Amino acid sequence: MYARHADGVTIRLLRDGDTETVRSVFDRLGPRSRERRFCGAKPQLSERELEGLARVDRTHHVLVAFVAGDPQPVGIARLVRDGRSAEVAFEVVDEHQGGGIGTMLGRELAADARAAGITELHATVCGDNPRAVSLLSRVTASLRVRWCGGERELVAQL
Repeated sequence: MYARHADGVTIRLLRDGDTETVRSVFDRLGPRSRERRFCGAKPQLSERELEGLARVDRTHHVLVAFVAGDPQPVGIARLVRDGRSAEVAFEVVDEHQGGGIGTMLGRELAADARAAGITELHATVCGDNPRAVSLLSRVTASLRVRWCGGERELVAQL
């Protein structure tokens, strides 16, 4: 297992089945952050959802961020591979949003994706989540955005 360190942030791989880390990040998201991440009210994750989000295998790759002085995880970035493309999602706890952790996670996830031969990232985000659009535009070569109802479908080229 590897760990990457920069500017007081450590990024490591999630262990397969580590639902406690996933739950810890989710619990530190406020109602608005949860709504933006899950496109609707989400007071809690079911056990099935936790297990799915904590899955790590040949197609599921998950990174976790920690900051110095905080024993709990502060962010998660995951991708689910489908051939040469992958769906991605990010969460950064409210207390640390806007501090560059999402960008760091995004860059590491994009680098891992490139190394694995993935050439395109996909994300579906709530229409009122400009930070997600901004994050993907900062870490990829190009970004296409398409509205689909109240959500945006993002396609990023690596």
